[in-house]
Amino acid sequence: MASDELTPMGRSAPPRAALLVEALRGLGYSTATALADIVDNSIAAEASRVDISFVWNGESSYITLLDDGAGMSDAELERAMRLGEIDPLGPRSQGDLGRFGMGLKTASFSQCRRLTVASKKSGEQCENCLRWDLDYLAAAKDHGWILLEGAAPGSEGLLGALREKSRGTVVLWEVLDRVVTAGYREQDFVDLIDRVEFHLGMVFHQFIAGSARRVAIYLNGRPVPAWDPFMTSHTATWSSPEEVVVAPSGPVVVQCHVLPHRDRLDEKQIARAGGPDGWTSHQGFYVYRNKRLLVAGSWLGLGRGRPWTKEEAFRLARIRLELTNGADADWKIDIRKAVARPPVALRERLTRLAEDTRERARRVFAHRGQVNRPGGGGVPVEEAWRAEHTKAGVRYRIDEGHAAVRAVLEQAGDLEAQIRMMLRVIEETVPVQRIWLDTTEATETPRTGFAVDPPADVLAVLNELYRGMVLRRGMAPEVAKERLRRTEPFHRFPDLIDQLPDEMPRE
Repeated sequence: MASDELTPMGRSAPPRAALLVEALRGLGYSTATALADIVDNSIAAEASRVDISFVWNGESSYITLLDDGAGMSDAELERAMRLGEIDPLGPRSQGDLGRFGMGLKTASFSQCRRLTVASKKSGEQCENCLRWDLDYLAAAKDHGWILLEGAAPGSEGLLGALREKSRGTVVLWEVLDRVVTAGYREQDFVDLIDRVEFHLGMVFHQFIAGSARRVAIYLNGRPVPAWDPFMTSHTATWSSPEEVVVAPSGPVVVQCHVLPHRDRLDEKQIARAGGPDGWTSHQGFYVYRNKRLLVAGSWLGLGRGRPWTKEEAFRLARIRLELTNGADADWKIDIRKAVARPPVALRERLTRLAEDTRERARRVFAHRGQVNRPGGGGVPVEEAWRAEHTKAGVRYRIDEGHAAVRAVLEQAGDLEAQIRMMLRVIEETVPVQRIWLDTTEATETPRTGFAVDPPADVLAVLNELYRGMVLRRGMAPEVAKERLRRTEPFHRFPDLIDQLPDEMPRE
């Protein structure tokens, strides 16, 4: 017999069901990411509405997800409930949001010990229902994969909402041992609902309100609002043109954004745009596949010399990447749809785009969103401070050419030496470390530039400076006003500058 005809010797070594499932529970899902995986299935089933309900009842609390999608026959439901049924390397439909065919099970097992799924297709009189019960598996002596029929005794009523629909699917999580742990209170459950609401609004924002709008998600009867990470509707947001980067696994659409400085936002916009983890945490790349957000705010290990970290100066930089279904392997998309790594062929281009976006974001952050005069024209603002870069490091000096500083020095007389001494003391005692710590710990920049002063106070300072420019320095009123329009911090108040008189009476 030829060697290639020999049958290899081997043994059947099926995994023990209960032990394998317990191991799969540790994949690292949160409740929010687990529910997002279930919503993926609803969208793939062409649901137009998804209703998620959190019901508090202590250790008997449960979570349901009901959609009006196409539903599943008994055979389809069995395949959906089986682990390892789908080939992750096989072809997929263009709108498919999954890859491994494991999300329904692994996401659910990460949160609960009893997963029940009931489904009904159009034209069917009753639903099909199957159940995984991890306690049952643990007690089974044969270590087999026993998929139970129907809901657990006493839980049938929790699936009742499906009976009122002509088609759809309901997913029921019971025995929430990974959610309702020792000491867990109802308020913790409420806080969890808030986190889930934000996560779903972020992950599916393009389906809820974007260009791919086609599903409404409700959480305890309340619609989940979309969260646009890029604030594209705000006039102060900078957005680059879309760029298509060609890659072996398919084209990647890239668009860079720099969000407005907080000075250009109201308090509601600041809280909303910052997200639950704050502005600094949400900077970086946002990776989408088929409009579904996979990675929310990461520099993806890019950087020169060492990977970039999330720093306060770049908090306004956010970059959108849109991948195709065929890019999963190249981008190393994980089973939780939470990790992506750019292929080597794209790293240099993405790094260059990120460097430009980060620098733009740093300038907006440093200049509070107004680098040039508000009216445009590219005229630089005269700043009161200037940075001197030397081999020994950076030092900050008061610019004596600034209108306010110059006006004082010109009128100083015998006090000029003392005033210059005072300015030098101020320069040498700028609390750089204190400012840096306050900014980092408070996740916001200190209030400067008359940010909290009433207009009357700003106008009083403007009047005094304007009077000196016109009466003592002999400037024409219009020239003085134009100078003030490009002098920090008065360039932020063009309306107040317009209120200055065209004629200044002599003293």
